[in-house]
Amino acid sequence: MNTVRARTVAIELATVRLEGLLRVPRGARGLVLFAHGSGSGRLSPRNTYVAQYLSAFRLATLLFDLLTVQEARLDAVTGAMRFDIARLTDRLAAATAWVRAQPALPDLPLGYFGASTGAAAALAAAARLPYVRAVVSRGGRPDLAGPMLGAVRAATLLIVGGNDRQVLALNRAALAQLRGVARLQVVPGATHLFAEPGALEHVSALAGAWFEQHLCAPAFGRVQREAG
Repeated sequence: MNTVRARTVAIELATVRLEGLLRVPRGARGLVLFAHGSGSGRLSPRNTYVAQYLSAFRLATLLFDLLTVQEARLDAVTGAMRFDIARLTDRLAAATAWVRAQPALPDLPLGYFGASTGAAAALAAAARLPYVRAVVSRGGRPDLAGPMLGAVRAATLLIVGGNDRQVLALNRAALAQLRGVARLQVVPGATHLFAEPGALEHVSALAGAWFEQHLCAPAFGRVQREAG
């Protein structure tokens, strides 16, 4: 049985303090930072499920709040901050720098798992940080990353529910703009939140396999764009 050390962390950035949960399995081979979206945070049950699933691949995970408590309260009323991709991207990039500066963490290859609007932040941050090897988007809005999509070199997997038709169309358009290794994977019968029986497990298995191939492997691989 793989032993996992889990602890709460405080990510001290220049102007804000963000709460997070860091999980590190024994013999970790990579670390995945989660970028939440649409009013979610580090306690998201769906992303928690994925993070726990990734432990079996010996991947460390960091789930953290991209917004402060005060910002989250304002966002719950206005819904505006979850679409502030520039702010979310800056927070994710700063949290990534925080991870790399932690002496207690091994020098692990880094990846991102983004959901909803958090996926746009994950892609924009990956475009800014060339050492980020892989990105997985779950029901994401990669289109909100705008022109940054063309600068992404991290291997990118876009996972969308087959019944999430509007988001699926946006992801197909975004796939055409990605220049690195990229794939669109459709989960048949799933809706935006992947609440259907077995859908979230399917997402987790796809993410684990993607990170296994593109995060833990020494090379990025050749350029390819696929729709599945």
